[in-house]
Amino acid sequence: MDETTPAAPWDPLASQRTPGDPPLDVLLSGTVFFDIVFTGLDRMPAPGEELWSEGLGSCPGGIANLATATARLGLRTGLVAGFGDDAYADWMWETLSEDEGIDLNASRRFPQFHSPLTVSVATQQDRAMVTHGHQLPEPLSTLIDRAPAARAAVVDLAGETAWWSRLAAEGTLIFADIGFDASGRWDPADLAPLTHCHAFTPNAVEAMAYTRTDTPGAAVRDLAERVPLAIVTDGAEGAYAIDSSTGEEEYCPAVPVTALDTTGAGDVFAAAIVLGTLAGRPLEERLKFASLCSALAVQQFGGSLAAPGWGDISDWWGALTGASDAGDLRAKHTRDGYRFLEEVLPDRAVQGKRRAQGTFALRSDAGEH
Repeated sequence: MDETTPAAPWDPLASQRTPGDPPLDVLLSGTVFFDIVFTGLDRMPAPGEELWSEGLGSCPGGIANLATATARLGLRTGLVAGFGDDAYADWMWETLSEDEGIDLNASRRFPQFHSPLTVSVATQQDRAMVTHGHQLPEPLSTLIDRAPAARAAVVDLAGETAWWSRLAAEGTLIFADIGFDASGRWDPADLAPLTHCHAFTPNAVEAMAYTRTDTPGAAVRDLAERVPLAIVTDGAEGAYAIDSSTGEEEYCPAVPVTALDTTGAGDVFAAAIVLGTLAGRPLEERLKFASLCSALAVQQFGGSLAAPGWGDISDWWGALTGASDAGDLRAKHTRDGYRFLEEVLPDRAVQGKRRAQGTFALRSDAGEH
């Protein structure tokens, strides 16, 4: 292959595709933010204090975290979002559509509207954020009908439900998440839209609060009565899942890593679950793959552009195999649990992925991995 010719994207679902499939694998809708991420701080600054960070990255944020994660795993991704007409929006549109291959045909640029912006500070394996933005001139629901059909959609259970309940009735698998309830009510009635959903993937705090249970394991059993695929994530403690459509019940420990920036880790986990479900993989494999992808993401900074591609996953597997072959017993144990990757990893080089940079370059300088 010529050195100037980019490697073709890897399609993990290629062997399963049929002419009658919808044009998209997954459809998303939401707000895209321009994220500025500071890393390498031991603590937050005190009032009036200036600290210098070791790292800085800029990247598309918000729903772009999830869209980038699904696209990098090879899912044909469509995004319905509103963009401004400023330089931030120019760069984000180019990055998402050209570098990441995300279908933005149903998205819209609004004149005299500036991009929402978030400054994120990653410290002590957590993050704090400050955001500025305005409501779009018109709701995104008016753009949804322009989007191509999709096999799946990932939605916010607390958001507008009309568009995705219609998709569910047409056969689209709905994967739902929900955010923290700042009101503290945690009203179980908020879970009523789960009747339209195939999967629900809250974190442990959210799941226990909404189900009035004391453990993630108890919460996932309650949620499994409401939705075919229930998954409760518990950070470094792992994930619990029940797929009532197959009768599978699994617990998966987290892959132990030192986290640099946890921004978007949940989105990467959800993207991997969507891929594994569409591919028809066993629940245990879906959880392990999602945990691995999240672990790879948090070792990079920059939210959306930290999401792993197949080159990153192949590199991890290659390093693990090398260590195992050299006699590392821990590596051998880990490799034995991930042998299913041998069935799905690319059989050739794939294009490397852009990482967050201190400034926003106009073109990706990613190489091959």
